[in-house]
Amino acid sequence: MIRAVLPLVFLGVVAAGVVPVAAEPLAPEQANASLGSPPANVILIYIDDLGYGDIGCYGCKDIPTPNIDRLAAEGTRFTASYITNPPCCPSRCSMMMGQYAQRFGKYGMSRGLPIPEDRPTLARFLADQGYVTGQIGKWDIGSKLQRPLRVGFTEVARVPPKKQYTKKELAELPEVVRSMLSKKGGQSKFMCFNEAGDMIWLTDYDGDSMVNFVERHKDNPFFLYWSPEAVHSPSTEAPERLMSRTTATGRRRRLAGAIVSVDDQVGKLLKALDEHGLREKTLVIFSSDNGANGGEGGSSTPYSGGKGQGTQREGWVRVPTIFSMPGTLPEGNEYDGLIANFDFYSTIATLAGQLIPEHCDGVDLFPYLQGKETGDAHEYLFWLNNEPGDAVRRHLIAVRWKNWRLYKKYESDPWQLFDLNADPLETKDLAAKHPEVVQRMASRHAAWSKTLAPLGEIPKIRGRVPAGLKGHGWVSATAEDSAK
Repeated sequence: MIRAVLPLVFLGVVAAGVVPVAAEPLAPEQANASLGSPPANVILIYIDDLGYGDIGCYGCKDIPTPNIDRLAAEGTRFTASYITNPPCCPSRCSMMMGQYAQRFGKYGMSRGLPIPEDRPTLARFLADQGYVTGQIGKWDIGSKLQRPLRVGFTEVARVPPKKQYTKKELAELPEVVRSMLSKKGGQSKFMCFNEAGDMIWLTDYDGDSMVNFVERHKDNPFFLYWSPEAVHSPSTEAPERLMSRTTATGRRRRLAGAIVSVDDQVGKLLKALDEHGLREKTLVIFSSDNGANGGEGGSSTPYSGGKGQGTQREGWVRVPTIFSMPGTLPEGNEYDGLIANFDFYSTIATLAGQLIPEHCDGVDLFPYLQGKETGDAHEYLFWLNNEPGDAVRRHLIAVRWKNWRLYKKYESDPWQLFDLNADPLETKDLAAKHPEVVQRMASRHAAWSKTLAPLGEIPKIRGRVPAGLKGHGWVSATAEDSAK
């Protein structure tokens, strides 16, 4: 399942002057021992709506991403990384809790459903081990009262003030930008002001915040979670200086500009880690909360589907994922086994020198990446998006096993079966030809379903809910916020 693929991950990397050097990998406990104290740092980058086919190391030709490609060249690129609880909100909840979201009653978007408080979030788990835990960007986890500082983060970056366009400024903008902004009352989503009062693209601002966090905590173990608004729609305001660096055309050109900015921030981060001698002491995880948004021109190539109208297809749930930690993980490799975003928690827990919490559904991925374990990290992965009040397009019941994908939209629908190796676009339903495969996978799904919690109820929170943290700089947890 592990393959060396240096030529592939070199896309855009050689041009950037980065040459990966092979190193003998260390086990997580050896890595921490070699680092002494403090233990390894972790940076988790979780992009919004980034498609499988939208970055260079996954085959994209029209959007240069040399810094993300460098992560892959200096680490492992996963080819079968899944979001078992799409889209945005449930994906983040599942990842932060390290388990299928159905374990706590989340069977769809269910925005506002609390995450459980009888088991630690990833942030709380690491804070309890002495880590400084920082969060930047989009949250969208738990109830309105379960803000980052209340569930384990010790620092949260404030949200900078956004640009408010005047009528005169709107009139001078291109029609496509003016139309979008007019619907929002002239309020920008991505143009903001930094502390000096300069207007800046929000993703660029986030990158500066990441560097600031690393520089302030370079001497202590830290966990940084960056989940930008990018590249969620609309990317209409993407500056020409970003779009012009791509060869993308049409509506995809604006999305391409937004992706270029994400790549720039990865470059800022890697430079900061290098300057402070932290590159080999830091696990960097790069992934996406769900698949591409076709409405923005996002790509799921070589698969079909994605966010919006393709949500029953592979492209909605298979995402780009990279693990990079030179000296500990092999460099320039691919891992083809089945993994899910809830594996991040289990892997990080082990890297921190701790046992994986009992509530976790994930496994430690390091042994698979280091060749000590073979095969799929998970024999089966399951989906059950059937929340009654959720958007119809998001209903999905599915199983992955080996090269097979079994799915249907509603419980009453017949199963459809596809061989993703032979038919990545899912054009030939093989259910009638392979009834034994259907039976095997369906029975496993039924058994898994019996282990889940009942549908959760979103609480009605009365009174004033604290607004987002606006301004510049950081907010630290108070004693009350840090209380378990």
